[in-house]
Amino acid sequence: MSDLLVFGANGQVARELARLAPDARFLGRTAADLTDPKACRGAVLESGAHRIINAAAYTAVDKAESEPELAYAINTTAPGVIAEAAREIGATFVHVSTDYVFDGSGTASWAPEDTPAPLGTYGATKLAGERAVTAIGGRHAILRTSWVFSAHGQNFLKTILRLSETRDALNIVDDQIGGPTSAASIARAVLTVSEQLRDGTAPSGIYHFSGAPDVSWAGFAQAIFAAAGRNVDVTPIPSSDYPTPAPRPLNSRLDCASTEQTFGIPRPDWRDDLNDVLDELRARD
Repeated sequence: MSDLLVFGANGQVARELARLAPDARFLGRTAADLTDPKACRGAVLESGAHRIINAAAYTAVDKAESEPELAYAINTTAPGVIAEAAREIGATFVHVSTDYVFDGSGTASWAPEDTPAPLGTYGATKLAGERAVTAIGGRHAILRTSWVFSAHGQNFLKTILRLSETRDALNIVDDQIGGPTSAASIARAVLTVSEQLRDGTAPSGIYHFSGAPDVSWAGFAQAIFAAAGRNVDVTPIPSSDYPTPAPRPLNSRLDCASTEQTFGIPRPDWRDDLNDVLDELRARD
């Protein structure tokens, strides 16, 4: 049996974890349905794992507004059940969370101890999941991250590259600020956190991890097009010009100092990771 059990198989972070930890056991939806607490609990108890990572989540931010029960089952109930089972078998548990637990007010970077106030159902269910994991106790870490991108799945980078194939100008929101974070960097961080929890060299708690430097979506888009060699005119617009069913936090800056101090993990430069992702997409094409 593998020392490492990962919930999630096809998501952005899970796919990068599979590259870094090929011997780990990955549980997709068919192996462990996150809407089935008994299946999640059974998977942990039968695993014999010493380390457990939850890289799965309901991430459809807008759709969550019309599917709150499903979002709650996956983002709240499942992490609590997994955490409880992990504690029973003496395994460490790392749970990936989000900047959407904050309301995005102000301009200061959000610290792990700052008071959450999610704006929508997605953020509310992720926050409730965090609290469920914390209430269970055991050796655990909650790693909040933001603006995930990779060569896999659906994300901002892939969406605007696709749009640029048929458009030479795009309007992109410029008043939301955050740290784009590659799934590969998140996977590396999660594994480091998991290993140090197992070794007993790091305390349980909530930590932040995001790419640097902080940038707006419009700024990120301009960097993507420049690195990809695409001539696309980006017009910055306010969020009010691009309404969505679920509001987005304007300020998603994350204070990651405690993550570097505790685990020795600095904020990655998303510009370097962007080039790696674009190289992968070019090789695929």
